[in-house]
Amino acid sequence: MGTRSGALVRRRQLARILRDLRRRSGMTIEDLAPRLDFSPSKLSRIENAHQGVDVHAVRTMMDIFGVTGEQWEALLALTRQASAKGWWRAYGLDDQGYVPLEAEASAVREYTVNYLPGLLQTADYARALFESSLHAGSRAVRENDVRVRMIRQGRLTDPEHPLTLVAVIEESAVRRVIGDPDVMCAQLAHLVEAAELDTVTVQVLPADVGAHPSATGAFIVLSFDDLGEPDVGYVEHAMGSIHIEKAEDVARGRVVFDHLRSRALSPEESAALIERVAMEM
Repeated sequence: MGTRSGALVRRRQLARILRDLRRRSGMTIEDLAPRLDFSPSKLSRIENAHQGVDVHAVRTMMDIFGVTGEQWEALLALTRQASAKGWWRAYGLDDQGYVPLEAEASAVREYTVNYLPGLLQTADYARALFESSLHAGSRAVRENDVRVRMIRQGRLTDPEHPLTLVAVIEESAVRRVIGDPDVMCAQLAHLVEAAELDTVTVQVLPADVGAHPSATGAFIVLSFDDLGEPDVGYVEHAMGSIHIEKAEDVARGRVVFDHLRSRALSPEESAALIERVAMEM
């Protein structure tokens, strides 16, 4: 569990390749769709990774585009990977949310304001957060959500496909008691311990830093360096969440994150502050 496995990013890769092959062939969506017994709208959804595509359809496309040899085998393999069910399906999650993206990412940059990053939470801290939600659901649902969060953390120590996390955390999130003091003390101890992992960097943005470029809220930037996919931004808010894919918007997020890091405490200073806060509780 928690290994690198996600259909969503593979589906995006496949969609881009199929779209490029069609364009190089000189065919429009309207030209190709009837030859596949697809509607133009269905083919458009496939090319934009909003819908999956099976091996049979991809074989037909490759015949039409004249794909042969190694590219043929590689595309079939990618199609099967894009159709694979991720571990999160067993917990009731689909392929359209945040978890499938993180499951394929190589690095996460996360700025948090009101609570600590999910990848660094203890089960008790996460449980307290879920219980505080106005849409918490049943106890079974909450425990399911906690389990998903714990599984995600396995990537931080995955020997084959480790996930790198760089977290900038507002001091207010370190001081805000989630659960009770015992839960929070255990959480802060875990935060210091996790920060010692080679894959994790934790920096606290002190309260006295004043105004800064992201005072309006938290955000995440996901990178997929070895997959050749562009970075994706993610923002969660009270009414839902959004994925940000426009290159200039994501680039702006990276610049803001780097600026926040430059104003935050060093990892060593951050660990010392976290330990002091824990002693004050």
